Amino acid sequence: MKRPQCPPDINQIKSELSDNPQRIMKIFDAISSPLVKDKYHHWDKIRYYDPPGNFSSKEWWLGIKYRRQELSRVIPLNDRQGFPFKFAKIDYIEEASYKITQNSAGSIQMPEQITNPQTRDQYYISSLIQEAITSSQIEGAATTRQVAKEMIRSGRKPRDKSEQMIINNYLAMELINGLKDEPLTKELIFKIHQLITYKTIDQSALGRFRTNQEQIVVADMYNEVLHEPPPAEQLDDRVQKMCDFANGKIPKNFIHPLVRSIILHFWLAYEHPFVDGNGRTARALFYWSMLKNGFWLFEFVSISQIIVQAYAKYEKAFLYTETDDNDLTYFILYHLDVIQKSIDELHNYIKRKTQRILQLENELKGMAGLNHRQRALINHALRHPNYRYTIESHRKCHNVVYQTARLDLLDLAKKKLLTSIKIRKVWYFQPDTDLEKKLATPINSD
Repeated sequence: MKRPQCPPDINQIKSELSDNPQRIMKIFDAISSPLVKDKYHHWDKIRYYDPPGNFSSKEWWLGIKYRRQELSRVIPLNDRQGFPFKFAKIDYIEEASYKITQNSAGSIQMPEQITNPQTRDQYYISSLIQEAITSSQIEGAATTRQVAKEMIRSGRKPRDKSEQMIINNYLAMELINGLKDEPLTKELIFKIHQLITYKTIDQSALGRFRTNQEQIVVADMYNEVLHEPPPAEQLDDRVQKMCDFANGKIPKNFIHPLVRSIILHFWLAYEHPFVDGNGRTARALFYWSMLKNGFWLFEFVSISQIIVQAYAKYEKAFLYTETDDNDLTYFILYHLDVIQKSIDELHNYIKRKTQRILQLENELKGMAGLNHRQRALINHALRHPNYRYTIESHRKCHNVVYQTARLDLLDLAKKKLLTSIKIRKVWYFQPDTDLEKKLATPINSD
């Protein structure tokens, strides 16, 4: 990642124009928007555009920064030098926050697959797996999704560091859903970090802040320093302030819970309080904050699957913020886009899944290897993956004798479309976890 060019110092620009105050007022009067071509662009891009009127690029930048400062809201996070971070309360942030809240919190209208208790767990587990895999891939985990899914679903032990990272992330995401009603504390952050980094870093570094002897920097492949976090001796106080922010104690003025969650993501990443695992912990805290603030849809949404598709944009959002007077607007806008895309992806996934089930249902009608009773049961199982069938329930449903019902279910178990378990004296049959996949292959009619 190439470090973006730092913007010119607006105080220096003002100084250069100090003998022409009318010129400065003309700039401020002419530049009425904090946006450029309807975007909140960084100087790294603006410098390539033709400025309006007869202004120079630097004068144009002075006018843009003036408008952005009018909209700035300071937050309680300071950088290494003690300068505060802030964000511009532009219309797009307000609009996007409102729309995302409508689509992911409260009593929103969602597809029946998520609201139905019979199927919601299937989508919940799928989302946990997706986030666990892609969040680990961001940090360098190298394994195929198929292998990772098989490991999580089967419960087998990880075979290498990449698989360990993925299972750690999965368990951490499960944990967060149970912690959403708790306030954020340093102990809770340590607990999450310890779970995320288990067996992937030196065990002595689990669940504790880095020390002065472990001072680290974020650098690119050419060893250019992109970020130098605050000194280790400040971490205790700084992270406590972050917890106060996450719990709504500071600041006094209102910050939309969605924006607060995004800032929390940035804040932990900026502090970089751990030897390793900072990115995964930061994304985990974002989920904690979203769920705590009632954005229940985020049980099913994976932001990392969007981030990993264009990781350079993720890095650039951090760098734009740090190189332009600690302006968090860049990171907030980037994150809002990621959130909206991840919600859209969830809807698309549900749509694809529904279409696939309908296709399989149609194919079942002509499947020679199954009789009409078995096809009806499998059709039901596709929409009720956690349902348990018994010989008696199948017998009553189709008005057949016990032996016929028994042979139907045993045959489906033999074809591995159902799994069976005996509890006391009753046999229960449940849809196989890979039912859809198995239906896509020819069924043995023997």
